[in-house]
Amino acid sequence: MSSNKLSLEWIDEREGGAGAREEAWMDLLEKLLRIAGDKEGVPAGIVTLTLTDDEGIRELNRQYRGLDKPTDVLSFSMLEGEDADIKYDDEYELVEGEPDEDADITVDPFAEMIGDIVISVPRAEAQAEEYGHSFERELGFLFVHGFLHLLGYDHDNEEQEREMFAKQEDVLKEAGLTR
Repeated sequence: MSSNKLSLEWIDEREGGAGAREEAWMDLLEKLLRIAGDKEGVPAGIVTLTLTDDEGIRELNRQYRGLDKPTDVLSFSMLEGEDADIKYDDEYELVEGEPDEDADITVDPFAEMIGDIVISVPRAEAQAEEYGHSFERELGFLFVHGFLHLLGYDHDNEEQEREMFAKQEDVLKEAGLTR
């Protein structure tokens, strides 16, 4: 049994929002998060998942990657960058310079955040049909792919791609999501 304390928070930005079908997806994705977290040695943290449509993900892709087209998944890691030592006051406002002695300073309130994953549901549905497997497998693949990106994995060359995709398939296989 998993002992990690990873949690998944999710938002459905699609018109009409979430229903019973999406609730079932969350059980699957929480299971995948536990499996992937155990395999990668991530004991705790919060991952936020946003379900959106092609237009929503296209806008994010344009804004953050300069690519004005829809994609299937985007990841925004909170583990990377030079802002690890940012300090906030008790109202979560950024403290500039040295804080007053009396200020109630805390570490980054988002320190437990691993990052955000955004998935285009219509794109996942189309890809599942194109690849001839279940929607759940495609959604799981995209989620695990996004999670590994949050941890710093990438697929810029063949060796990185082989490593990342092998890790994804290992997690999916353990969860019973085969092609």
